[in-house]
Amino acid sequence: MAFWAYILRCADGQRYTGHTDDLERRLAQHRHGGFCDFTSRRLPVELFWCQEFPSRYEALSSELKITKWSRAKKEALSRSDWPSLSFYARPPRERVSTDDQGSAIHPEPAEGIDTNGLGMFGEKKAAQVVAADAPPC
Repeated sequence: MAFWAYILRCADGQRYTGHTDDLERRLAQHRHGGFCDFTSRRLPVELFWCQEFPSRYEALSSELKITKWSRAKKEALSRSDWPSLSFYARPPRERVSTDDQGSAIHPEPAEGIDTNGLGMFGEKKAAQVVAADAPPC
């Protein structure tokens, strides 16, 4: 029996990661709505990436790992872009690469995103920066 790990792209751009033993049935459930609250509120959804595994354990393990990944890393996975996937696997401060002459270059994040789809710092860090600059109440 085959098992699958998959990523759906929702109408609002969010990604949903799951696993199943019947990919077609699960996709139909997500597309119909009512199966999963997350995707039901973000219809329509489309299959973004999937991979077959020989056991449920491996599919679930893959789902749990991928769920934590940044959007940029998931985009690289869907394109089978292994150099970018490796690049986004490193912490942001360690993401320096070099060109043929040995000069440091910083590739542009996929689709204008960095690690979490919210920019370099994310909303929480940006809010902390704004709060630190604001006068005390």
